[in-house]
Amino acid sequence: MENVLLVILLILALSLIAVVLMQRSEGGGLGIGGGGGVMSARGAATALGKVTWGLGIAFLAISLAMTIVSARNAADSSVIDRVGGTQVPVPETPAAPVTPPAANVTDMMPPASAGDVPLAPPPVE
Repeated sequence: MENVLLVILLILALSLIAVVLMQRSEGGGLGIGGGGGVMSARGAATALGKVTWGLGIAFLAISLAMTIVSARNAADSSVIDRVGGTQVPVPETPAAPVTPPAANVTDMMPPASAGDVPLAPPPVE
């Protein structure tokens, strides 16, 4: 259902773009061009204007329907369920702490950076 609504929405959007681009530019929104000011000789809307209104209303209606259908489908499952994620099992008893083996003093020192150069070679054991 969502795919059908998405295809219809895409067709409506492309046709709305085409109809708007076919209309004559009058500049009436900015008050320039058209020559008539607020009261123009053109009283009724043109056919392209009516088609634009119809496509716009249909676009909004399909968008609203698609939102409702998507919300209804999303309420049934989680995103993690769709991905197929599983929960990590929690052990019932805590594991015994692991003690690290005894380390040398040199193992506890931070690693040397590229700019650190030893003045003397390390002692041989």
